[in-house]
Amino acid sequence: MGTKGKWYDHKVMVSEVSGDEDQAAADEVAELIDAIYVQKWTEETDSLCAQAKEAWDKLTDTQKALVEGDDADPDYFGRDTGDASKDDPLNADGIGEKELLVVSFGTSFNDSRANDIGGIEKALAAAYPDYSVRRAFTAQIIINHVNARDGEKIDNVDQALQRAVDNGVKELVVQPTLLMHGAEYDELVETLEGYKDKFDKVVVAEPLLGKVGADAKEINDDKKAVAEAITAEAVKTAGFATLADAEKDGVAFVFMGHGTSHTAKVTYSQMQTQMDQLGNTNVFIGTVEGEPEETALENVIEAVKAAGYKKVVLRPLMVVAGDHANNDMAGDDDDSWKSGFEAADAFDEITCQIAGLGSIEDVQKVYVEHTASAIK
Repeated sequence: MGTKGKWYDHKVMVSEVSGDEDQAAADEVAELIDAIYVQKWTEETDSLCAQAKEAWDKLTDTQKALVEGDDADPDYFGRDTGDASKDDPLNADGIGEKELLVVSFGTSFNDSRANDIGGIEKALAAAYPDYSVRRAFTAQIIINHVNARDGEKIDNVDQALQRAVDNGVKELVVQPTLLMHGAEYDELVETLEGYKDKFDKVVVAEPLLGKVGADAKEINDDKKAVAEAITAEAVKTAGFATLADAEKDGVAFVFMGHGTSHTAKVTYSQMQTQMDQLGNTNVFIGTVEGEPEETALENVIEAVKAAGYKKVVLRPLMVVAGDHANNDMAGDDDDSWKSGFEAADAFDEITCQIAGLGSIEDVQKVYVEHTASAIK
């Protein structure tokens, strides 16, 4: 064994080798996660998803904590977002000649996928029993995440449309659960153009908030219905009988949307206009992206502060309560909306309601009405 000094050096060397092996195992998983964290599906995608999960399951807890890549982290497989078995991907075949395809951006948060997206799908299925309701997500990154982690396979838009063709569907009604006529809606319509000659009839329904309108002051019945529905739900969840009661208690409600550079960003300004016209003076609209500018976090904080409210309730203006709601809104990191309001040192209480629009019954009714208009 040699002298004592050499023996000690030998022990250190073994420890270093063990650490290198742990990091190498973690790096393998990180590389596989990064490989499937992409928006384009290929013939290798499903295999890569399975490989990533298999490699993750072989890691020790120590190794799992070391997973880090361009987009990879331990939460990709390790975060508990609910029971995936409660969700139905709605991708069965043999469905008949009339299909109602519900197209969503998607979410990897299992409970929100079942409650928010699933809630809309179930409402549509109940309203239109003559149609087979099927699902498609526009976000391949999310599809891959759910596939890899939970083994649940959800169709992207092209896959869902090809499935409809293969099933012999003649009448296809497409209901987007998207909030507005933004980039995702435009891409959906463009994709549908390539399939129109495959069906006898193809119609696309309006997104949740309907037509965009020319400027920040232009609103419509859809925006009014949604504004009333989400405010009522937020007020009830906060434990108040009315919005006026909440205002007397110094409470402001802040709805956080995603935001967009698309021209449809005026929709968020229109929603603020709608809240103002309803007399909801303690309701504010913001966005993660800060587009339009007045919806940026710092501007919303200043608006709430200037209005004199001392308590703030944050709630997502999003169909699903997924990553943005849990992290960007309610997360503990310094850049979250909750942390931003706390750091302003102007409010006595900040609370978060983590719930998507899709689980609200009156919001579901708006989608049902849009589908009815498309079918006519």
